[in-house]
Amino acid sequence: MPIPPLILVPGLMCDDAVWAHQARELASLTTVTIADHGTLDSLGRMADAILSLAPDRFAIAGHSMGGRVAFEVFRRAPDRIAGIALMDTAYTPRHDGVAGEREAAGRFALLDIARREGTRTMGAVWVQRMVHPSRLSDEVLLNSILDMIGRKTPDIFAAQIRALLDRPDATPLMERIQCPAMVLCGREDTWSILSQHEQMAAKIPHSRLVVIEECGHMSTMERPEHVTAAMRDWLTSL
Repeated sequence: MPIPPLILVPGLMCDDAVWAHQARELASLTTVTIADHGTLDSLGRMADAILSLAPDRFAIAGHSMGGRVAFEVFRRAPDRIAGIALMDTAYTPRHDGVAGEREAAGRFALLDIARREGTRTMGAVWVQRMVHPSRLSDEVLLNSILDMIGRKTPDIFAAQIRALLDRPDATPLMERIQCPAMVLCGREDTWSILSQHEQMAAKIPHSRLVVIEECGHMSTMERPEHVTAAMRDWLTSL
């Protein structure tokens, strides 16, 4: 039975580059497309845009914010999803009270840097928590991440911040996921921590948890071969 088409969903301020290795290597298995969120400012509208262009049945993989978008795609069209991969992401809504205000303040502080000094400069601050500490001296990796962020505008950043701050709770969706599911995380991801992925894997029936060693949040770029191998195993199980 042929493997269904695969849609890859980038995260916050990311584009095709975040999926470069996976898109190239997995194209031998199936048709691969990469979503573009444009200036959409809600996860729901991002999901609607994906569904408007998607085939009748497909697999979806989302990284970081893209994982939250994948949840919203599933919410709208569960019968169209042949498989789902949730990578370096989370599922809870923004906290109420002080914790939620702190998150918003931190995101808007980065937006202020992006508006004053450019998105690439903002990325140089942001990336310090995005990759494994051992990779902070890897100029090739860091420049590829910063160049990607630099291709996005402050207005896109603002729209995506709004989408994340207004994110819905995906908890009720997880017990409904019956298709083959992979939950993947860099072990040292300090942005979307491993324990959250363990919780997701426990809530999703028959899911598989994959932990990428010596890896932070940007797993698809930090350890591309390991991530691609895990995705290949997931796709061939569909």
